[in-house]
Amino acid sequence: MEVLGGLESGQLLLIAVGVAILGYTYTILSNPLARLPGPWYTLWTETILKYNVVRGQRPQWVHSLHEKYGTVVRITPKEVSIQDPNAVQQMYQIKGEFLKSQFYEVFLPGNKNVFSTTDVNYHRRHRKLLASEISESGLAVHRPTVDDKVRMAIEGMAEEMEKRGATDVYRWSLYMATDVIGELSFGSSFRMLESREETQYTRDLKLIAFAGGLRSTFPFLMKVTKYVPLPVLSIGTQIRERIRVYATQALSRHYKIVEEQGRNAKPTLLSKLYRATEDDKDMLPFDELREDAMAYIAAGSDTTTNTLTYLIWTLCKHPDIKAKLLAELNTLPDGFTDLDLKKLPYLDHVIQETLRLHSAAPSGLPRVVPQGGATLAGHFIPGGYTVSAQAYSMHRNPAVYPEPLKFDPSRWENPTRAMKDAFVPFGGGSRICLGLHLAKMELRLATARLFTRFPNATVSHLEGFTDEDMVPIMFFLMKPKSQRCLIDAH
Repeated sequence: MEVLGGLESGQLLLIAVGVAILGYTYTILSNPLARLPGPWYTLWTETILKYNVVRGQRPQWVHSLHEKYGTVVRITPKEVSIQDPNAVQQMYQIKGEFLKSQFYEVFLPGNKNVFSTTDVNYHRRHRKLLASEISESGLAVHRPTVDDKVRMAIEGMAEEMEKRGATDVYRWSLYMATDVIGELSFGSSFRMLESREETQYTRDLKLIAFAGGLRSTFPFLMKVTKYVPLPVLSIGTQIRERIRVYATQALSRHYKIVEEQGRNAKPTLLSKLYRATEDDKDMLPFDELREDAMAYIAAGSDTTTNTLTYLIWTLCKHPDIKAKLLAELNTLPDGFTDLDLKKLPYLDHVIQETLRLHSAAPSGLPRVVPQGGATLAGHFIPGGYTVSAQAYSMHRNPAVYPEPLKFDPSRWENPTRAMKDAFVPFGGGSRICLGLHLAKMELRLATARLFTRFPNATVSHLEGFTDEDMVPIMFFLMKPKSQRCLIDAH
């Protein structure tokens, strides 16, 4: 006490600060992730990651770390990114031992849905009700509807080319994908292909990934915006609420159809969810139906839009690849359908390669390491920490895909086991994307219909359009920076 009594308050404060700093330093350096590869600052803060998320550059930043540090890299004090195919198969295995992290509940706040829930039983129940309707066999009844929407989009492109001198395939792809998911989910489309107008709805769809990125990056501040509106951040909350309104309105319209026609009503992707509400044992409240409907609206429009846009743009920039595809399309019978397109190997290879280089969801899909920890790619990671694999890096691993930046559909003629294991544009395991078969159907039909109608399609330079417009911004989903893609077929 005498020693302390001889110290001035300023000295005591310095000692206290020093002890606090030492304690914090010890805590950081004793972090089990300290021994993993990665830049020093990722052991201390997640600020750099958040900065790149806000810029729409998270995948590129994480990939730059993989290029420098290898297949396993620490990206925050609590998260590790993995680029190893075997480890990724372990993380996203069907058993689902690596559960989804809280990131998803922040990304899509409010009531949980089949995409965002971290509750295994909730997910299992909803996926069981949804999966059969959107499976390859379940979609058979919807093929004519999807083809009709594709044809309408192609006609819209043709009319725009005549009037404008070029067509914006991003715009028409968005209208098509939105109307497809609307018609298939709710029995009636959002009529985007008919109205052909920029609406609040389409503006919200274009910003939905940006809004999700804001929510997941600043979860605390997003809660604050409910009471104190903050510039920019409040956009995320506003878009989320409007999407909820759109889903409610669409469901209400379809409820009326179901009430009037009963089990004779036109089947939809949500039919089993409706039927579950008729059985007291499996009763689903309206808010659960609405949340799954919201997930379908978002996931069924933006993703297909961006993949199709990059596919068309890339083929127009590679005349040799387009010529090979046209030769295959010329073998199709008159009045071909999607069943005919499924038999075309090169068309499938073009789609696969587009999904590899231009994955609609390029960012990491975070999972929580189960209790007891796990060894991934030779590194032990304790339970409770987060691991993720991002399609952007998995698909650019030169050890798996030689010349990874080259668009080369022929690489899929004889894919290796590693190529298949590293291919994760739809995620993997029990949480793999429900809509992958619908997405591929839309991509097949739209690609075939467009290039048989416009075999001489090229990239347009109208209105100053350049490759710079197609530089991707990546929040959770990827899209062209300028949100346009001009193509000419004259």
